[in-house]
Amino acid sequence: MNQTTIAKRVEGVGIGLHKGEPIKIILEPLEADSGIVFYRSDLGMSYKAEPKNVINTQMATVIGDQNGSISTIEHLMSAINGYGIDNIRIVLDANEVPVMDGSSISFCMMLDEAGVKELDAEKKVIIIKKEVVVRDGDKYVLVRPSKRPKFTYTIKFNNPVIGEQNYTFEFTKKNYIEQIARARTFGFLKDVQKLNSMGLALGGSLDNAVVIDDTHILNPDGLRFENEFVRHKILDAIGDITLLGSQMVGDYEAFAGSHELNHKLTLEILSDAKNYELVCVGETSLESEFAKVFA
Repeated sequence: MNQTTIAKRVEGVGIGLHKGEPIKIILEPLEADSGIVFYRSDLGMSYKAEPKNVINTQMATVIGDQNGSISTIEHLMSAINGYGIDNIRIVLDANEVPVMDGSSISFCMMLDEAGVKELDAEKKVIIIKKEVVVRDGDKYVLVRPSKRPKFTYTIKFNNPVIGEQNYTFEFTKKNYIEQIARARTFGFLKDVQKLNSMGLALGGSLDNAVVIDDTHILNPDGLRFENEFVRHKILDAIGDITLLGSQMVGDYEAFAGSHELNHKLTLEILSDAKNYELVCVGETSLESEFAKVFA
């Protein structure tokens, strides 16, 4: 099984979540072993999507350095992972990925338009060899060995609209599109108002997020899934784990996880060679399994 990129260049425009301004996004093919590369056309700066380039995880996953940054990469990264794409260049004319509708389905549509192209180099995967866990009080995220990757997530909010939700997602491209990609980001009205007063989340609206007050969902059309909240957390986790640099073969589990814990988990995995093995798919017994995953 070989590495992939997209077959052609595609572009779109969306609103930035924090500044509320239009942002142009272009997806371009890249050669084998390039990875996922973000390019700020307004700065002339490139940033590879990898753990060492993460500089902030407060409200989103942000990569960059002292000269510039790109925020809210997780939804696009999630779609790229869901489609099994190894190499791609993302060109942006601002400091964040557009929020689109708050999920990753718009990016899936862009990837469908671009098509997937096989390259003349073997696909590499990261096989998890032992359990790796990161904790913060009762919150945790972990990975453990598994030949059929799945993501299991539990959230618990002191809010009657959300409460406690649990979901397990078995990773395949088809399942990703049907079960995860349409799940939108969510926030509480009081937090949105506070962020707006700080000049943040200016692009946030009922068109690109599920907004909740103390007792109700404010979106007129309601939820896309009964448990849309926990499904979106899985969407985020898939995006954050993509920063490992290759497709992960292992199970992910979280209770009340976050971008920060996901980032710490990727660092912890890569900190010790006993935790993982980077191999070509053709050197394992996984080739037929992966063919089914991305069929």
